Amino acid sequence: MCELLGMSANVPTDICFSFTGLMQRGGNTGPHRDGWGITFYEGKGFRNFKDPAPSSESKIAELVQNYPIKSCAVISHIRQANRGAINLENTHPFTRELWGKYWTFAHNGQMTGYESLETGRHRAVGQTDSEQAFCWLLNQLETKYPMPPSNMVEVFEYLADCCTQLREKGVFNMLMSDGEYVMTYCTNHLYWITRRAPFGKATLIDEDVTINFQEETTPNDIVSVIATQPLTDNEDWRRMKPGEYGVFYLGGRIASNTNALSHIDYAEAKPGNQAPTEPLI
Repeated sequence: MCELLGMSANVPTDICFSFTGLMQRGGNTGPHRDGWGITFYEGKGFRNFKDPAPSSESKIAELVQNYPIKSCAVISHIRQANRGAINLENTHPFTRELWGKYWTFAHNGQMTGYESLETGRHRAVGQTDSEQAFCWLLNQLETKYPMPPSNMVEVFEYLADCCTQLREKGVFNMLMSDGEYVMTYCTNHLYWITRRAPFGKATLIDEDVTINFQEETTPNDIVSVIATQPLTDNEDWRRMKPGEYGVFYLGGRIASNTNALSHIDYAEAKPGNQAPTEPLI
């Protein structure tokens, strides 16, 4: 299986700390040697780095680890191939345009019967079930909403229903973002954590690295990190249930199909509460 990493923040934030832990699982502390990728959103644009080489050995991954790109929405993936060859076109995340926005998608799992999914104008370039599912999701959105919708929470609720259909075809854990919102959907393994004041120290599981977030943040900062498996061993990561989805906006979880959602998250994540800082998470 592959592993996922996502981030949502209320201020431009770099993901060097979390990415440092994830990249070790790509061929060092984990078996995910078949490529990796990461997408950073900046305004309406994005930076996308991919490499079919193991992330633990990749010079490009080393660059990303040491180059603090700031973003409010990030999606990353390390691959253990089960569909499609080990090459660049089959390396996640995948990005497409819809409604004048760039959408990014990464998937962990394996499906059967995905070849019959109708994708409309959204065609897969590679051979993975993941990219085919992404194109199907975009086609579902475009069919239901021919014009750009105004209620994005409703859009993600509909996306969750579509993900439930894909879950019937096999394991379907995913991250998806339009650059503002980050959505998660779980079949078996996904965890998340929201960091906010008072901040403390965190220690990576896969690398001997510890950071004191108190020194890198302000009291107004909110950052959520989503991962296939927890990245730190001294923090309280929340495990998602099968069939659970979550929508993150500016660091807060603003929608979910569980009772665990806190409305405080949404209030604190409003754009007017952004702080002029660039924390390291």
